[in-house]
Amino acid sequence: MLIGILLCSTLLLSACQSQNLPGPAGLSGEIALAQEPQNTPAPAEPTLEPIPTRPTFNPGELVDYVAQAGDTLPALAVRFNTSVPEILAENSFIPASATTMPPGMPMKIPIYYLPLWGSSYRIIPDSQFVYGPALIGFDTPTFVSTQPGWLKNVSGFTESGTRTGAGLVDMVAINYSISPRLLLALLEYQAGALSQPAPPDGFGDYPLGFRSYQYKGLYMQLIRAANLLNDNYAGWRTGSLTDMVHPDGSQVRFDPWLNASTASLQAYFNRVYRDDAYDRAISSEGLARTYRELFGDPWLNDQPHIPGSLAQPDFNLPFEAGHTWAFTGGPHTAWGSLQPYAALDFAPPSIDQGCIASYEWVTAVADGVVVRLDAGIVMLDLDGDGDERTGWNVFYLHIATQGNVALGEQFTRGQPLGHPSCEGGSSTGTHVHIARKYNGEWIPAEGVLAFNLEGWIAANGRLPYLGTLQRFSQVVTANQYSDAASFITSGSQ
Repeated sequence: MLIGILLCSTLLLSACQSQNLPGPAGLSGEIALAQEPQNTPAPAEPTLEPIPTRPTFNPGELVDYVAQAGDTLPALAVRFNTSVPEILAENSFIPASATTMPPGMPMKIPIYYLPLWGSSYRIIPDSQFVYGPALIGFDTPTFVSTQPGWLKNVSGFTESGTRTGAGLVDMVAINYSISPRLLLALLEYQAGALSQPAPPDGFGDYPLGFRSYQYKGLYMQLIRAANLLNDNYAGWRTGSLTDMVHPDGSQVRFDPWLNASTASLQAYFNRVYRDDAYDRAISSEGLARTYRELFGDPWLNDQPHIPGSLAQPDFNLPFEAGHTWAFTGGPHTAWGSLQPYAALDFAPPSIDQGCIASYEWVTAVADGVVVRLDAGIVMLDLDGDGDERTGWNVFYLHIATQGNVALGEQFTRGQPLGHPSCEGGSSTGTHVHIARKYNGEWIPAEGVLAFNLEGWIAANGRLPYLGTLQRFSQVVTANQYSDAASFITSGSQ
């Protein structure tokens, strides 16, 4: 009875605020495309070779496709304008319950032709986009220090203090789980950060071309780029990114044989370049060439980072068994302000509103070791190798510093690891935010690898934060006001 009374009083807007998770106070929201520049200077290069065009296919014609890391049947169906049942009918060896496709697996896919396809050139592998196993051994400060460009001589202010240029790249890379090599290649391609003594004229405060006070300075430029790149990448993974509109108003549909990182970069460059500069940026003579010159050919010995038939381990709800909390938000952004919608929020019972101390415990959803601690952050590594770039990892945000866990500390499933709070990022009330990564890639909370917490399966709502958790016929709806429909009890079967 007491728990019910307390929960009915939990009117504390307990969810991550929408959403610039991190960012100095007063910097919020996203600016419209029309306000962004379309004239960032691009390196002068020889005339480009024309990109091969795809043939016109008859409706329902079968085409050959080789599965890429992270492919799922729903996303493939959207990209080829077909359906999952049609794909399964032509590939009887694939079970209907399949999650991710095995990289390299040949498939036949019925295609329903959609004209105006864009470039088929693939820029970098997905394993080089995320901050995953391919980045083990790479040291950003050491690499930057060997380059003659302006990046090694600059610094920037963040919410946690001043950092060097390399430090800013690393901070954004780990928070957004985007490869620091990719961020460095973008800075070099767009602003000569590793080779030139200064950014192009007029781009000192806006080296990546996002001209708005919201994004002034290297740190905020990197945050803006990371938000866009992750949003595009997740859109391709989930099937929500299929086409784009160029600044001249023309529409193009992405080539369905692309990989997620290429689609993301094409959409990214569509925001900062026009016409020939855009065509060059997405070609073999654009960012791909810069990347090769800096780090070598990324396609040589590429190791796909998402295996076939990926499955989430068994997870508990992130609070003590027998306790009732409110499901206050999700799915919504894992980190930043856009996709991937990989996170869920839970708030403890309280008789007060806002950011108050809680004696309730956030618990480990699975066995693991703590591999990263920061303001409000606990990263739990489930494979035990001590590196969040490999295997399954669970990201906790808004964990109170007082009584916090220690780096390297081992936890078993259900063991308390901290108290919920408002620390870290932006929050409207005391709660915990959790998200998953596999080999450095944020895993969307909905889909073939939906978040599963004691049999509660996450699903998106009509808007971020407004989703559901369902177990059998019972549905719990997220509500930042913690109403009765959002209550959920851990350990109840």
